[in-house]
Parts: sequence; C-alpha cells; structure tokens
Amino acid sequence: MIDLHMHSTVSDGTDNPAALPDRVKEAGLRLFALTDHDAIKGCAALLPLLGEGGPAFLTGVEFGCKDDFGKYHILGYGYDPAAPSIREVVALGHAYRMRKVHARLDFLRSEFGFIFPQAELEALLALDNPGKPHIGNLMVKYGWAKTKEQAIKEFIDKLRVSTEYVRPEQAIAGILSAGGIPVLAHPCYGSGDQLILGDEMAERLERLMDFGLQGVEAFYSGFTPKLRAMMLRLAERYHLYVTAGSDYHGTNKLVELGDTGLDAAPEWPDGLKRFLRDVRPAHGDPAGLPEGR
Repeated sequence: MIDLHMHSTVSDGTDNPAALPDRVKEAGLRLFALTDHDAIKGCAALLPLLGEGGPAFLTGVEFGCKDDFGKYHILGYGYDPAAPSIREVVALGHAYRMRKVHARLDFLRSEFGFIFPQAELEALLALDNPGKPHIGNLMVKYGWAKTKEQAIKEFIDKLRVSTEYVRPEQAIAGILSAGGIPVLAHPCYGSGDQLILGDEMAERLERLMDFGLQGVEAFYSGFTPKLRAMMLRLAERYHLYVTAGSDYHGTNKLVELGDTGLDAAPEWPDGLKRFLRDVRPAHGDPAGLPEGR
C-alpha cells in the first residue's frame, strides 16, 4: 500500500520517471515517493503525469552522507523542490558524485587498462547521477566482468582514496529548510557489510537528532523481523516518525515495488500514522490511507 523509497533513471534505477505512475498502480500502491540519489529532477518530471484518482505522491530524495562516525543515507520527504536550500544540497552532492566518477574511470584505466570508447564516456557523464552501477554495466558490456556486481566488487571498489561526501547535518538542514521531513534510510546498515545495532544504533540516532533528524525507515525490504522490531522500539523511544520503503531500482536490484515488510504489521505504528498526518503531499492525500492490513 505504501512505498516511500524507490529510484529512477535519474539516479541508478532502470525505470524512467514517466513510467513509475503505471508501475506503482500495477503494484497496488496508494502512496509513493521517488527518492533518487542526490537528485530531485525526477520528482519534477513526475508531478505533471499524476492524474486525479491515482496514488498519492510525496517529493523525495536520498542523500549519501558521511562524517567522522560513519556513512548514512538521509531521505527527505515533502520538501518544496523550488527551495534554494534543497537545491544547494543537491548541487553539492552532484558535484561530489561527478568527481568520484572521474576518479573511478581514471583508476580503471591506470590500474587495469580498461579504456571505454569516447562515445560511451560522453553518454555516461551526461547522465544525471552516474555511479558505480553505470560503470559496472559498461564493464560487463565490454567483457571486463561477467556481472555488474563482480565489476564493482573486484575492480571498482579496489579504489581506496579519500572521497567527498555531503555531511549529514548539511542534508538534514537542507531538507528542513525546504519544509521537508528528514529520515534515516535503512538505519541498521552502515558502510559495506556493517550492521549497526543496540546502543550503537541509539547513539547514532541521538547524534543525528541533534542535527534535526525526525524519522527512521523502520520498514525496509532488507530488514529481518528482528531488525524491524528493534527500529520500531527505538522510534517509539525517541518519538520519531516511521516510514516504509522497498529501495526499488527496477532491474538493477531484485527488489519489487511495495516490498517493505509493512504487510507483516497487524497495525501500523504510531510513528507512521503521525508521518502520514504531518507530511506535506505533492499530490493526493496520504492521510486517508487505512491503517494496518
């Protein structure tokens, strides 16, 4: 019924934003948000395509962040896409992302001799937010890896250099100033295979709440029931909003629209109900959704 975490071709998904309204209707969703990495262009493209009677829609974004304590993905919902504050964070994230793309291409050329045709490079760099999946797909195309996953793990991720990231306080401030709600995406997952639990998770939330974090993605496609229960307890302890997202990427991930784990909840948590009441919709009315199964 709800999926507030998905990606389009504006970042690293395979569905064009224009295709998403039909996809979400087919999946039976009543409320959705597009959360491309460091980009809000897809939301602007979607809005004119949403007709009367369709699913409700929230503007969304996902910022990749890092500070001295680790990596974070900060989701933003219900912001004004015309607000200078959100556009400034988007521009900063995009600039950092493009520098990383150039560094990775230089590394693959110097370390492994992988040289892409100029036309392919121009097409790659013309994308809104190129990243490791796009480079990996090119490596598969030219026979340097069997799968995108192998290309990333065995070649692209061998690059160990200091890279620039948006800081979590910058992302949160930009979302808040644009009238949005900042939420920690897939909170238990840190850098690489890192799993953040218990007191460490509580400390992370308290630190981000000092910056203005307002919610957690407690329902997520990759969460076990135990992880979900832990995040719901923490959300209740800190009076945080709760959201549900699949992290759908089209054919780039084996995740289906609506695969959030929310269907396992006999009743929606208070944090989710409050989120639906308080968030500012770009289209439709999310507050009218039935609660629970």
